[in-house]
Amino acid sequence: MFPGVPDTASMSSLRVVDDLHVAAPLVAPSLLACDFARLGDEIRRVEEAGAKVLHLDIMDGHFVPNLSFGIPVVKAIRRVTKLPLDVHLMISEPARYVRQFREAGADLLTIHVEAVPDPRALLDEIRTSGAAAGISLNPPTPLEKLDGCLDHCDLVLVMSVMPGFGGQEFQPVALEKLRRLRKSHPNLLLSVDGGLNRDTAGAAAEAGADVMVAGSALFSQNDYGRFIQEMTGLARVGKEVQV
Repeated sequence: MFPGVPDTASMSSLRVVDDLHVAAPLVAPSLLACDFARLGDEIRRVEEAGAKVLHLDIMDGHFVPNLSFGIPVVKAIRRVTKLPLDVHLMISEPARYVRQFREAGADLLTIHVEAVPDPRALLDEIRTSGAAAGISLNPPTPLEKLDGCLDHCDLVLVMSVMPGFGGQEFQPVALEKLRRLRKSHPNLLLSVDGGLNRDTAGAAAEAGADVMVAGSALFSQNDYGRFIQEMTGLARVGKEVQV
């Protein structure tokens, strides 16, 4: 393990992917959509609601047309939760920051295939750090862009909206990508992000998604537990159809 990596992160990173496989299908709350004036309370609420992992969207205003939060906020989140932190780097130069986000407490680090000419070395570096490595692709990006990468990662995050803003509608192009990935790599952890709600959870799970990232749809609810329970139930039905 790299020096400086918090113990809470290092312990979970060794088993986080296996744990998520066992728990799947599941909902990953995207904290970007929560009330940041009450961040600690929001984290406790989703923990009590049954969340198994937290999704953290890092935006640089360059790779995506928006800014979110950075390393100090990830450190603060790490201090108040033992849940795995799935850190989604929507940034132009992820290699400059991978180690820093790992040291801040990331258990999974996901980079975009569009941001790196050849992601394989960086995915290997993420794994060497003790974190799980993820690769993500945007809706217009063909699945073939991942050729050569899938043996170097633990997770594929299929974007079902263009990243940068919450509240967008789910793009069905994600379903075909999920189906192809599930068929070709049955043991790979598959995540989907964008427009996930009660209307789309079943189809995403049927297509192969294990993890459904939910932001606006979750944090707009009064009862987080009920929403997560309903989404998980719909996803289980979808998984049964898939089988």
